[in-house]
Amino acid sequence: MTETQISTIRTRNAAPDAAKTTGKTTGTKTAGTKTTGGKTTGRTTHTSSGPALSPLGLFTVLLGAALPLIDFFIVNVALPTMDHDLHAGPAVLELVVAGYGVAYAVLLVLGGRLGDTFGRRRLFLAGMAAFGLTSLACGLAPDAWSLVGARVAQGASAALMLPQVLATIHSSTSGTHRARALSMYGATAGLSMVAGQILGGVLVAADIAGTGWRAVFLVNVPVAVIGLILAVRTVPETRSNRPAPVDVPGTVLLALSLITLMVPLTEGRAAGWPLWTWLALGAFPFVAVAFYVVERRADRAGRTPLLPPSLFALNGLRRGLPMVVPFSIGFGGFMFVIAVALQQGLRYGPVEAGLALAPMATTFFVASLMGPRLVGRYGSRVVTAGGLIQAVGIAMLMVAVWRDWQGLSLAGLLPGVALAGFGQGLQLPVLIRIVLADVPNERAGVGSGVMVTTQQSALALGVATLGTLFLSLEPSMGMGDALVITLAAQLAAIALTLLLSLRLPRAVA
Repeated sequence: MTETQISTIRTRNAAPDAAKTTGKTTGTKTAGTKTTGGKTTGRTTHTSSGPALSPLGLFTVLLGAALPLIDFFIVNVALPTMDHDLHAGPAVLELVVAGYGVAYAVLLVLGGRLGDTFGRRRLFLAGMAAFGLTSLACGLAPDAWSLVGARVAQGASAALMLPQVLATIHSSTSGTHRARALSMYGATAGLSMVAGQILGGVLVAADIAGTGWRAVFLVNVPVAVIGLILAVRTVPETRSNRPAPVDVPGTVLLALSLITLMVPLTEGRAAGWPLWTWLALGAFPFVAVAFYVVERRADRAGRTPLLPPSLFALNGLRRGLPMVVPFSIGFGGFMFVIAVALQQGLRYGPVEAGLALAPMATTFFVASLMGPRLVGRYGSRVVTAGGLIQAVGIAMLMVAVWRDWQGLSLAGLLPGVALAGFGQGLQLPVLIRIVLADVPNERAGVGSGVMVTTQQSALALGVATLGTLFLSLEPSMGMGDALVITLAAQLAAIALTLLLSLRLPRAVA
């Protein structure tokens, strides 16, 4: 990294984000607002330097952030009924999960770049509309392969929508408002991942109008319509003042890198590890290196690559992003494995399997509310403390499973699950703040795309690796012992996050 590149990034960080706002503005206010006692009130308030995100606007973009994450996990408890209705088989069922995750991860950075260029509000609206339509297609799918295709399209729609959330927050908030909004985003992300499985269990069991598993997709349609109405009225338009063209070679190589890694890991076990899975895994390191070389060359030439290596000169991103990987691998793998273990091993119904995670959602929410105050006092040590608490929770869960797997009740799961959720709630929102703290406003789309791509890829990788480990061990060891080994693997990932947390900047912006 040259001094010139680092200096350029720091200079960009001070540049204001160019913004195009809806409505007419006068001075520092939007038409239709009023000032009372020095405070500006109204639906959207703009200053001369850019747009401001109202509380309702923040709720709207957070709704857009919740939908894709809920949908990644909502299918976990619905897979058995899908298999029964569609006669899909393990390999196709895993494609229902992997197709969404891969398309989502592959296109996230591109979605952020398009938002920088064409307007984040515009891409958010397009992504929300497409997400509603593809959810409808999933809910009406007549067979398993139609469902796989609709899920791929749904993942692509989510990739258009989600990067605009963080980019909009980054471009239309500042100071304590930004810190609070990022904390709420982190809380929303964590809660969505847990709530997805709870909601999925409730919807499948309710069998609304005979829809069964289809309800887990159809429920998105009215939510997307509400989100579109709110977004038109409350989300300000922002874009980069120096939009970069689409990096076609980088986009293609990133897509190939993620596909050659995640598809064989996800599908290999169910398909019996055919030759193509080994060829794909063998190609992965070469494609990944080619991607890095192309991106570095473009960065040094003064162009803006899809994932600029110079972005890693930013201290928060360089130190925080590596911690997101093991954290998300453990989170994604745990959510998938616990759903399978409870339903197939203990014969829990979908509601019971979902409600087993309710303590995790509750404690995650409580911890995320406590986070901003604790961070103001203790800085990034909050993340380290959260990792220790999560480790204790997972260890307690391992002991409970090892001692009495067949007799394990919801009450037996509660202490470990609750502590793990509390620890996760102290980590994720703070990590997101650290990663994005130094990203310049005109690169908000790229920065948020890097953040969510890393998170989403690691979540999918967790399902592929820990899920494969669990399902491979289960036939020979039994469900309980396989779960203990898998939880031990997650504990190793938590140990890595603890070590990486010691490198985080002490002060959190």
